[in-house]
Amino acid sequence: MTGAMTEGTLFARLRAAAGPTWRSYCDHAFVRGLGDGGLPEAAFRHYLVQDYLFLIQFARAYALAAYKADDLDDMRAAAAAMSAIVDTEVALHVGYCRDWGLDAAAITAVPEDLPTTAYTRYVLDCGLGGDLLDLLVALAPCVVGYAEIGLTLAATPNALADTNRYRSWIEMYAGAEYQDVARQAVAQLDRVGARRGGEARFAALSRTFAQATRLEVAFWQMGLDAA
Repeated sequence: MTGAMTEGTLFARLRAAAGPTWRSYCDHAFVRGLGDGGLPEAAFRHYLVQDYLFLIQFARAYALAAYKADDLDDMRAAAAAMSAIVDTEVALHVGYCRDWGLDAAAITAVPEDLPTTAYTRYVLDCGLGGDLLDLLVALAPCVVGYAEIGLTLAATPNALADTNRYRSWIEMYAGAEYQDVARQAVAQLDRVGARRGGEARFAALSRTFAQATRLEVAFWQMGLDAA
């Protein structure tokens, strides 16, 4: 999701406030390796396994979002997101892992790496200790950031070449379906922010957003360190 698509939104302001932290996330060496195909396969496999474990915890976060919602629209949005993860994305992810030589038994037998635990529990803690807006802000770097990264990589020369083994990953996050998910997340952030005093809380929300972004950086680095 490009800056033009989010201009004037709460997300855009949070991203701008994150400054270099956001750039270090979207332009991490792991991300560049996806774009040019140079990422070591061992790094990507470790990432894939941890991303599976990550998805399970994010499903819990959306269950919490449904509990924290104070109207049916936000409750439906949270329930739909949780259902999409539990009923569709987990199975798709397992299938994708299989293409990389990782079967379901191998994935589920691996414990969470520390960056996975740190990131997902931080998101849940934001939701448990705060309200729906706090939780959505903590989720935003992942949900919307992957859309931005996908579009950026798709525009990189040769990233979508048949020779790039990570082409399908890029296409998934640059694709229309995921871009629509990100747009809905940005719009919901604006709606909830307007209802829950987002402007008065901007400094605190910025700290949450920046910390979640730093944890995203650590998640990429975890993959590189495993290579």
